[in-house]
Amino acid sequence: MNIGIVGLGLIGGSLAKAYKKAGATVLGSDQNNLTTEFAKMAEAIDGELDEAHFSKCDVIFIAITPVEAIKWMEQNAPRLSRETIIIDCCGTKRNVCKAGYDMARRYGINYLGGHPMAGKEKGGFKHSSADLFDDAPFILVPDDHNNLNLMCKVKKILQMAGFGRISFSTAEEHDKVIAFTSQMPHIVSNGFIKSKTAILHNKNMVSAGSYKDFTRVAYLDEKMWTELFIENRDNLGAELAALIAELQKYQQALEDNDPEELIRLLKEGKECKSKVDKLCDLNSLEVKQEKSSKATASS
Repeated sequence: MNIGIVGLGLIGGSLAKAYKKAGATVLGSDQNNLTTEFAKMAEAIDGELDEAHFSKCDVIFIAITPVEAIKWMEQNAPRLSRETIIIDCCGTKRNVCKAGYDMARRYGINYLGGHPMAGKEKGGFKHSSADLFDDAPFILVPDDHNNLNLMCKVKKILQMAGFGRISFSTAEEHDKVIAFTSQMPHIVSNGFIKSKTAILHNKNMVSAGSYKDFTRVAYLDEKMWTELFIENRDNLGAELAALIAELQKYQQALEDNDPEELIRLLKEGKECKSKVDKLCDLNSLEVKQEKSSKATASS
């Protein structure tokens, strides 16, 4: 298996290390030549991915920002082999998938939108790891023209890197859900840590585990996340407005010294959490059953 990777940051670097661990031949490139050279020295890649090697790759992962991914495809689509599968790993899907599928139809290439649901608060190749994707979900955003054989092939390729559940979504549904599950925690955490009380906490070292959990993702790459937030500003804006409206209810209950209303709000939130957890447990059970069935079939 020959794997190509464009962008050797946290995601691209981890993909390189995971596929190398699985025994694949990995070619990679990064806009920072020093990163590419470091990846070679670290034996995360076997060589540099350039135009001459495109056709040798079974799959090329594009692990850069949406704007950069579109530029890369525009520049290289005419030179890509019809046998090579192109998968972008961008955090928002509508713009990049529209561009990707337009080019796929124009040049007859195999393109799929994708999103590996794994990460760390700190990015860059130096924080990448071969086990980042172990049992992690991967969302695929197929076009109407994608066929079942291609989906099965891609699923096996992703499982080589350790991915667990492979799910399918439309670009619109993906961006709506990701605004809540990924982008909101980052933007809320980043805003929360700006409280003046955060300095007092640091001075007096008084905190609980919930503080560390909540503020972990406040440490982010501001340029990358700004691009993702702006691209998904309609969905993210709606989620922010909904959260602000809920927070105002809590604030009003406190200002009114109204314990009954506060109890109602807190109970309502607890019940919502319980419902969501039950759905997550069902999904986890389905994944375990699927893995068990595969293990039984292969034995």
